[in-house]
Amino acid sequence: MSTTSAPTDTPRAAAASPRKEARARTEAASPSRPPEGTPPGGRAREIEGFRGLAALSTVIFHVWQQYFRYDADGIHPPVDNPYVGAVISLEVIDLFFVMSAYLLTLSYARAAIDGGSVRPARVFLFRRAIRIVPLYFLAVLLVWASRNPTLPGNWSDLLQHLTFTHVFSQEQIFYTLGPTWSLSLEIMFYLALVALGPLAVRACRSFGSRRARVAVCAGGCLLLFVVPVIWIAVAHYGFGIPHTEWPVYFGPQARFGGFAAGMGLAVAMVALGERGRMNTGPAIVLRSVVLVALFLLSLISVPENALFTFFHPLASLLWVVLLYSTIHVRRRGRWHKALTARWLTGAGLVSYSLFIWHEPIMLKLYTSGLLPSGPSGYPLATLIVLAVAVPAAVASYWLIEYPSGLLGRLKDKSGRPRDFYAEPAR
Repeated sequence: MSTTSAPTDTPRAAAASPRKEARARTEAASPSRPPEGTPPGGRAREIEGFRGLAALSTVIFHVWQQYFRYDADGIHPPVDNPYVGAVISLEVIDLFFVMSAYLLTLSYARAAIDGGSVRPARVFLFRRAIRIVPLYFLAVLLVWASRNPTLPGNWSDLLQHLTFTHVFSQEQIFYTLGPTWSLSLEIMFYLALVALGPLAVRACRSFGSRRARVAVCAGGCLLLFVVPVIWIAVAHYGFGIPHTEWPVYFGPQARFGGFAAGMGLAVAMVALGERGRMNTGPAIVLRSVVLVALFLLSLISVPENALFTFFHPLASLLWVVLLYSTIHVRRRGRWHKALTARWLTGAGLVSYSLFIWHEPIMLKLYTSGLLPSGPSGYPLATLIVLAVAVPAAVASYWLIEYPSGLLGRLKDKSGRPRDFYAEPAR
């Protein structure tokens, strides 16, 4: 869901030359630039394509869940075909986590491994806040008010959503805006990154060898990945906690591995630089293997078996390999052309709005009788939800996301209020 990256260099002089002042005024008036830390050129568009695929897949999956049938014999999916079900129910939330962590960690990894500085935490958090909070707060308040027409309503649910703490609630984790439990983890990752990133940069300054700096960064990412795996193993095998205890397996202590994997990818990309780029043939083979592995992981994992228990750490690693074999190649081919198709990158552009609005839109259509009933109605229901949710996401992006993003121009690169009326140097 998130696209921008961690801040980079701070200004080296307080007094700007006339040329720098002119350039600053030009930047303030120019259209938004690509997020800092994003890969150059087409590789950023390919990630936008991945984001579009993940957002559309999320909508299709949630409509699939809505059409599940429950009876005395158990749970029945709307399409009784395990192979179709494995494709539709392949959870892609870990891909969002990996991409977000990769993009946001790049500048910290560059500073730690190759030197340089990063912007203050307040600048990073300000930019993240204007990206995430306005749309999220508006959606939470609107949906909550529509479902609580008389006061006081479910105030604990509202408070937990507004403070991003609903991921710790067994009862309310999926209330109001069900998919936004993952947004709670995003916020916690931002806080962890602004705390750990500068520490890593300072720690690496004591090492003269670039190899040692890479090892320190990679080791830190590995530790952050392993700790949640240990948590999951102890919770499941040590204490026998079932997977339906949502805060245990959905909280940051269990799901941070996706972010750690993305951080590790950022470290690997900085460490490699232009080295290690894959040729077309091996890249195609590796991508094919990963896609088959993701399919089999979704197909074979059933509640409480080992693949189900460790589904998300395993999926995170597979998404990392897929991203690596996409963006770190010598030549781009049909795979990259497909990922950078305008309709797909357009879906990636509005993916956050689509992520926020699709569930309340789906539920409103369903309760109003505007979606077909019964499992056989699933395919048509999916098309209807997409036909309504995608235009709504486009409108939400241009009316809410884009204008709130312009607030970033209120501050310069050092986090100070921008002077739009600076006197020209004499």
